[in-house]
Amino acid sequence: MADVLFIEYPKCSTCKKAKAWLDAHGVAYVDRHIVEDNPTADELAAWHARSGLPLRRFFNTSGMLYRERNVKALLDAGMSDAEAYALLAENGMMVKRPLVVGDDFVLVGFKEAAWEHALL
Repeated sequence: MADVLFIEYPKCSTCKKAKAWLDAHGVAYVDRHIVEDNPTADELAAWHARSGLPLRRFFNTSGMLYRERNVKALLDAGMSDAEAYALLAENGMMVKRPLVVGDDFVLVGFKEAAWEHALL
């Protein structure tokens, strides 16, 4: 398997756990800092399509920015996918992390069972 893209915020405790898991299982990855190199709207659109997940799963719902911008209300009001991708692309702290991007899958957040299924 080719290296996967591991998108993280290094200070995030879940990201640290996920990275340790990748290292412990010998999964090769390319590391990307979500704030210094925030995903673009086009990348997010492609990853959303590949993930098979609802778009809401890509939002960091526990983040301050999510609450400050009242994103849940915007989504509930029928924000378009294009608007959501643009919003996510504005700031890496808006995006749920870690993200693992492979050739035919995208994992959002760290759920060990899903990671084992996709990566091992």
